[in-house]
Amino acid sequence: MKFWISTAFMSSPELPKVAQMADQAGYHGAFISDHLIYPKDLRSPYPYSPHPDGRPIWEPETSWPDSWVLIGAMAAVTERLMLSNSIYIAGARPLLTVAKQVATASVLSGGRVALGAGAGWMREEFELMGQSFDDRGPRLNEMMEALRELWKGGWVEWHGKHYEIPALMMEPHPAEPIPIYCGGHTDAALKRAARYGDGWIGNAYPWDEAAGHVARLQGYLREYGRENDPFEIIVGFYELPTVDLYKRAEGELGVTGTMCMPWAGMSDVSSGAHAGLLQSAERYREPIERFAEQIVDKTR
Repeated sequence: MKFWISTAFMSSPELPKVAQMADQAGYHGAFISDHLIYPKDLRSPYPYSPHPDGRPIWEPETSWPDSWVLIGAMAAVTERLMLSNSIYIAGARPLLTVAKQVATASVLSGGRVALGAGAGWMREEFELMGQSFDDRGPRLNEMMEALRELWKGGWVEWHGKHYEIPALMMEPHPAEPIPIYCGGHTDAALKRAARYGDGWIGNAYPWDEAAGHVARLQGYLREYGRENDPFEIIVGFYELPTVDLYKRAEGELGVTGTMCMPWAGMSDVSSGAHAGLLQSAERYREPIERFAEQIVDKTR
């Protein structure tokens, strides 16, 4: 089982140091969450909202650092930690921008980067970036294929329905293929992961709901003839973290990785993130090391 720390809603200046602690404690990776902005006139409903009006679960002032700037900072202070997204709204950005940023991060980190991509839900982000929202799903499907071509090095090009890239060089290019993981648990998202992805990143769920999503995903993998391909299945659980929980997830469901927040329950985490204030990252050290000793080390 691979343990990924989730960094959503945390204070941005602390995150490189938190990543360094996770690296030293033996975690597999860190996930970076993504939003560009929070519009004052937000009309797009958040799909996971518990509120009748569909508003997000975070406040407008919540800190969402740029994923690739932060990943660069984390890579500079870590040695083994994998770095990815949960989830990056790739389709809200131009194709060449995504290709350049991810490739550069991969090269500078020594190949410790994966792209975790999702279709997104906030129309306002797409429109402010000049990207089409209504066809975001098909565009993301094609973008994933195009990125793999653009990352090959040398003269590269792409000619598709949504993107047209003439022959060009884009350096630096990654030494090895960059994994692309897909997020979301709608049928369209699971089909995207099964058909185009190297893995799937889910949310955190109760056991039965997680098992249902994974079973649907595995069904689509069989449909596309990929049931024997290497494929990461990463999902979090609402259950109390135990060694038995993760061994069961690995053995019964085929889950290969999980998201965790060893500091969950610290009362000032979300308030610090919403204010975007610099606080001492050292407060995370004890729960990171304790979770590694009690769970991570014993689940290998």
